Amino acid sequence: MPARSAIKLFTFRGIAVGVDYSWFFVLFLVIFSLSGFYRDVLGAQQADTGPYVLAVVSALAFFGSIVLHEMGHAVVALREGIAITGITLWLFGGVARMGRDTDSPGAEFRIAVAGPIVTLVIAVGCLAAGFTIGGQEEFWAAMRFEDVTDASGALAVLAWVATINIFVLGFNLIPAFPLDGGRIARAAAWKLTGNRTRATRFAATLGQGFAYFFIAFGIFLVLQGEVIGGVWLGLIGFILGSAARGAVMQTELAGRIEGITVADVMDADPVAIPQDASVEQALDEFFLRYRWPWFPVVDAAYRYLGLLQRGAADAVPEGRRRTAMVAEFVTTDRDGGLRVELDAPIESLLGNENLKRLGGLAAVDDEGRLRGIITAEQLGRALRNALADG
Repeated sequence: MPARSAIKLFTFRGIAVGVDYSWFFVLFLVIFSLSGFYRDVLGAQQADTGPYVLAVVSALAFFGSIVLHEMGHAVVALREGIAITGITLWLFGGVARMGRDTDSPGAEFRIAVAGPIVTLVIAVGCLAAGFTIGGQEEFWAAMRFEDVTDASGALAVLAWVATINIFVLGFNLIPAFPLDGGRIARAAAWKLTGNRTRATRFAATLGQGFAYFFIAFGIFLVLQGEVIGGVWLGLIGFILGSAARGAVMQTELAGRIEGITVADVMDADPVAIPQDASVEQALDEFFLRYRWPWFPVVDAAYRYLGLLQRGAADAVPEGRRRTAMVAEFVTTDRDGGLRVELDAPIESLLGNENLKRLGGLAAVDDEGRLRGIITAEQLGRALRNALADG
């Protein structure tokens, strides 16, 4: 998986979009191979710079397509109330990190299918534009990588971008977890069985099977002289297999902790700051006393409003701290990523990015009132106890 120290490109709906360092290696390979491809297809001379320009444009369009694919997942996840902690391009494509797992097969399906739908739209758009610019026969010839020396550079780029997006669409729909197709298979199995653990185990087993196939076929290609393609396919199989094995292990663990909820392991006596407290009170009576980096903030009815972090309080000038109210500096929880329901199963917190980052989450009831705090330490203790009992 990509490293967390990605280079940030831009922010989309509060989500940081960046690239892992491995992405630059792929960018170089794509531009290098495409420059030769465009030279052959368009019949250009060795000294012509046109093929290099088209290669750069195509590479950027391809990676732009991957970003849009991941944004499709992210937008639907946000609509389902699931926070996205970042989108990263890396060696083998892109990944949108969800703050927590889905809580229903319907949400799993909608999030999983959103990316392929975006990719399909991009491919269809390129096809429509290509048919309009060059005509059906010439565009099909360009997509078959035939020499069409009278074709324009724009037509050649559209043909390649359409082809690569069709390939990405087909690959992502392979029913191998954690690919999109595997998540769709997981959603279907979850719907049929009513059991997320069994569904995940089924989808992950499919993922392992495809991983072995990719590795075996990659070895076959290497033996046939297709070294680059074989090694690349083998690496994909290795990464896919590792992710699937991780999912199987997580599923086995989830089976042991099935039935344990947040309410069973949380601290049911949380310390919270009233929204009408001054920043000075927050610093003196909470941060200096308890030495915790953040506290939940509540209104008069004890409804959870968000978090006050120590850095935000310290940043308030000393002259304002007595009159400035805590409510002005709360990190609000619009997407629900900083809280969890009391009856949520603790397996839904496995891999929760906000829990890792903050060390704890607010536990609320059906009316949004703060009832407790569940920390990463408490979750870890519950997991260790479950493993010991197993």
